[in-house]
Amino acid sequence: MKFSNGYWLAKDEYLINSPLEAFDASKVSGETENGTEALRVFAAYQSIDSRSRMLDVGMSTITVSTPAEDVIGVEIKHFDQDDHNPLFKLYPEKVQPTINVDDNTAMLKSGNLEFVASLHDRFHIDFNYNGSRITGSEYKAQASIADLSGQELGKVMHPNTVAGAQSLATPGSVKRADHFMREQLSLLPGTNVYGFGERFGNFVKNGQTINTVNMDGGTGSEQSYKSIPFYLAGKSGVAGKPGVYYGVFVNESQPTSFEVANEVVDRVSFSTRGESLEYYIIAGDSPKDVVGKYNKLTGGSVLPPEWTFGLWLSTSFTTDYSEETVMKFIDGMAERHIPLSVFHFDCFWMKGFEWCNFEWDKEQFPDPKGMLKRLHDKGLKVCVWINPYISQKSPLFKVGQEKGYFVKQGDGNVWQWDLWQPGLAYVDFTNPEAVDWYKGLLRNLVEMGVDCFKTDFGERIPMHDAVFANGNNAQGEHNYYTHRYNKAVFDLLKEMKGEDEAVVFARSATVGGQQFPIHWGGDNLSQFHSMADSLRGGLSFLSSGFTFWSHDIGGFEENASPAIYKRWTQFGLLSSHSRYHGNIQYRVPWLFDEEAVEVTRKFTQLKMDNMDYIYGQAREAVKQGIPLMRPMYMEFPEDANTATLDRQYMLGSDWLVAPVMTESGDVDYYLPEGKWEHILDGRVIEVPENGKWMAENYDFLSLPLWKKL
Repeated sequence: MKFSNGYWLAKDEYLINSPLEAFDASKVSGETENGTEALRVFAAYQSIDSRSRMLDVGMSTITVSTPAEDVIGVEIKHFDQDDHNPLFKLYPEKVQPTINVDDNTAMLKSGNLEFVASLHDRFHIDFNYNGSRITGSEYKAQASIADLSGQELGKVMHPNTVAGAQSLATPGSVKRADHFMREQLSLLPGTNVYGFGERFGNFVKNGQTINTVNMDGGTGSEQSYKSIPFYLAGKSGVAGKPGVYYGVFVNESQPTSFEVANEVVDRVSFSTRGESLEYYIIAGDSPKDVVGKYNKLTGGSVLPPEWTFGLWLSTSFTTDYSEETVMKFIDGMAERHIPLSVFHFDCFWMKGFEWCNFEWDKEQFPDPKGMLKRLHDKGLKVCVWINPYISQKSPLFKVGQEKGYFVKQGDGNVWQWDLWQPGLAYVDFTNPEAVDWYKGLLRNLVEMGVDCFKTDFGERIPMHDAVFANGNNAQGEHNYYTHRYNKAVFDLLKEMKGEDEAVVFARSATVGGQQFPIHWGGDNLSQFHSMADSLRGGLSFLSSGFTFWSHDIGGFEENASPAIYKRWTQFGLLSSHSRYHGNIQYRVPWLFDEEAVEVTRKFTQLKMDNMDYIYGQAREAVKQGIPLMRPMYMEFPEDANTATLDRQYMLGSDWLVAPVMTESGDVDYYLPEGKWEHILDGRVIEVPENGKWMAENYDFLSLPLWKKL
């Protein structure tokens, strides 16, 4: 949120108190999750130049710790209260920091990263890496903020003081104000900011306001299916000098607002509702180093089975389909010598209006168990669509209602609405009994022959008048819902199929979701600009600690033109995972034109022929905690020309892909310094030190696909 009125003033409705002087600091033991020592700093909201200044003053309690080498956590508390928000689960290591407190500073050091806070002076914080300042919290950047909007300000004494805010809680006075905590971290000149999960706007986030709240808003708006409160700050190295890279992870599951170099143009501000705020600085020598450390801190990635990297074909969504349709498509792919790995059944494998009942529609699929065996006999894996919602018409609704398996309203009734399905209810994954019930419904399908699930939705979770079984704040559970949902499904698959075979195809995600691969980009459009939107979203998502990502080849909405289909097929089959899917149109290539068949066959076979490279790179990416399909800046951090590139990417460490996003075949892209071989036409070029910009034209059977030699 933006609380300021220009650089100097606060907006009238906000009472902002910032730590002005740290008056005490000490080492504390036994309070961190990994059992190591921490540093605690007490900072008052006014300067302490006499004993009288110790009265009627608030303070922030700042606890500094390290969960891993080169990672420093900062927890800022105003009042020591439980906000009932789930914090994201972290996986700390046993790292003992160096802590020192003297007359002027309080310092904690982890590896080569150092936290330094001033004492008995104008309060500020520096974060130093390898002896140089990379970011920090300036004087008055931190804040405890009361929202006085709607208050009877005439009843508030001294409205610009802490005492004024405290008067709001005086018996007989007006109700207490809403409260926020804020931090602002400075940016070095020339620093670009990336990440925040799947974001479809400008790839470099400087100048944007980003709210980390999962929403079902498509791929062409500011909303995101996958909001991640993590950003990577990077300044490219030049002339042989190393760059500066660090990450900031805000450990708050409830919606958090980031003002990226806009409210204060040389800082990233972030704020959240409540009395506390926790964030981590993650330093490293390269973008891969930083993202890898964040990935491991939040659970690490999981390597999906090799078969998932082949081509997935879907029924599409609102199309008519039955076993006859499915077999016709599968046989058609085989007749055209197009390798197929997975067949996906979308929503209408169940009866309409009953999602989810987890029962096959017997009119269209009279022998589901036999059909699944017939698909397996063709060498295919089977995926079916599910979501975590239960329609009132589903036979399962009454069961969940009576047993308390759904999210409730404040009055005890089930929280329902008519969006998506009539009388829809939400499975409450904070209730262990509800989790077991839901997993049991899926167990029946796995026993029948289903191999994996498309875990759709998980974003439109109620935040108001919603009661969860664990008593947590509904705003905190909103983003965390997808984690509980996907974990339940993934755990069931691990239990039944084994750790090496478990996989979901998920739309929503939050921090730690990389433990439950794969994720795809949601409902895009069958237009060229949506190819670019999707790729930007994917590269932002992959800058945020995730390793694998996919998208609907051809776009989801609308009818795709033959040109869109063929160009997107190239892009999709050179992504980490590849799936044809649509809304109103089947996505088999012969329905477009014969060249589409040739394009699909060529690029599917290309991927299968190079599976040793792709799967080997996937294995290494999981080991390092980095994306398989990665932004150019991540692979070439010392080439400033790569800092803003968002229409090309590296697939592993050696392949450069620049999707063609025009019907004409015109494409412009950038080749960094080095020797490159074009994988499709055999050209070899030597690119000079300053890189080379390319402008070329490609037919539908080719695109810029280069291998670094």
